[in-house]
Amino acid sequence: MRQSYLLNDGALLPCEDDAAPLQLCIAPSAEERDWLRRSFGLDAHTLDSALDPDEVSRVEFLPEALFLIWKRPESYSGNERCAFEVSSFGMMLNANQLVLISNADSLLGDLHVRRDLHRPLDILLAVLLSNIHHYQGHLKVIKLVARELQQRFNQTLHNRHLLQMFGLSESLIYYLNAIQSNGAVLGRLRDQGERLKFPPEALALLDDLIIENEQCIRQAEIYASVLSGLMDARGNLLNANMNEMLRKLTLINVVFLPLNLIAGIGGMSEFSAVTQAIPWWVSYPLFVASLAALSGLMLVVLRRLLGASAPGSRA
Repeated sequence: MRQSYLLNDGALLPCEDDAAPLQLCIAPSAEERDWLRRSFGLDAHTLDSALDPDEVSRVEFLPEALFLIWKRPESYSGNERCAFEVSSFGMMLNANQLVLISNADSLLGDLHVRRDLHRPLDILLAVLLSNIHHYQGHLKVIKLVARELQQRFNQTLHNRHLLQMFGLSESLIYYLNAIQSNGAVLGRLRDQGERLKFPPEALALLDDLIIENEQCIRQAEIYASVLSGLMDARGNLLNANMNEMLRKLTLINVVFLPLNLIAGIGGMSEFSAVTQAIPWWVSYPLFVASLAALSGLMLVVLRRLLGASAPGSRA
């Protein structure tokens, strides 16, 4: 799907003009891909890269334009895994037009309410700023979700909550990687801004974007470090509680094992039938003695096996 927007008094307005300053291509069809190749010289590899969610952020400076791939956060839907996903989209900027290529239709965000967009470069920087704010908003949500999961885990000690915390930690790693790669793109844009004859206000906004992106990186690093430490502590707590539960079950088994042994010996009707010629006060003590001897033999064998397999033991 392709949408066109013109700039009127600093605002974006939809239109039907192929020469409009902003062209938004959402999951372009074969016909729209052909139009992008003819109008902007974008080959199949470039288009596939723009739509690949695993593509790394980068910027390419062409003779008359620049092509940029940016990592953006996906909208969080509250899934069971508590995972926050990232994807990629492409931007092609020349002197007169900006082309946005994406699989999602939420790139423009709140740009429709802005009144300070006067050129395609302003739209590009506004999109980048909106995505950085999107990352910051998601980091706040991750912090709140992590705190809620900690409270639930403390109450129930359920493995499901620990797995959800692992999902959050994995999301933070992907976020951190995406934000850092976006920072490298911003650095290259700032370095080449004067050569590309960016206006002073655009260069100043690029400096602000770099600062906000660096703050976003530090925030993601802090959250990832804190969440990793909390998961280690919660995992150790879960293991300790499990060991305590197993100890209690073992004590219960130890208490009932002699009772089961006595009940089993007292109910051996076949043994009584085989040893009916022998007095019970002779046959049963002999049976118990044979059990004790067999237990001692097994104990000796197990100790030798464990001693042979212990590290540092000599053959």
